[in-house]
Amino acid sequence: MEDFSVLIKLSIILLVFSISLYFDLRYQRIPNRLCVITLTIGFVVQSYFAGWAGLLTALLGAGVAFLLLFPAFALKLLGAGDVKLMVAIGAFLDIKLLLWTLIYAVIAGALTSIFLALYKLGWRPFKEIFFHYLRCLYLRQFIRASNQQFLKMQVPYAPALAMGWVWACSQNEQIVRLIANFNYQFGV
Repeated sequence: MEDFSVLIKLSIILLVFSISLYFDLRYQRIPNRLCVITLTIGFVVQSYFAGWAGLLTALLGAGVAFLLLFPAFALKLLGAGDVKLMVAIGAFLDIKLLLWTLIYAVIAGALTSIFLALYKLGWRPFKEIFFHYLRCLYLRQFIRASNQQFLKMQVPYAPALAMGWVWACSQNEQIVRLIANFNYQFGV
């Protein structure tokens, strides 16, 4: 029964990330309705499979996601839709998987931001900005860059969040075992 609940949760999260990827990449928005429905389903699924303990896990996952990501939103490092999406996804995850998802998402976000900046700005402006900020780190003082294109660039973060979740799942023994069993049973 536990494997079935994990499979249901993974399937729902995969569907939600797929929908959010479409909206974030196409419109640079993640619909509030998607986040509210996902959060509600997270509470229902968790409480259905684990009773009050599941409801507590859902509340804890959503709460920790909010506490960790709201400061990033307040500093304008993350959009509100990304925070709401991870709060809703957090309702499905235990704390350990949520924390690893967020850690891996930061790494994936840094890499995707670099590639997006290279793609949108080109090599020469990217190199100038990169060395400018290295110089700021070396001098330990902020100097306003002459090229402000990089700061104005909006990076869709749902792809990084999804990559972080996939990465965290690939490191989770229970999920890896479940997928291996699934592949074995169905000959995939």
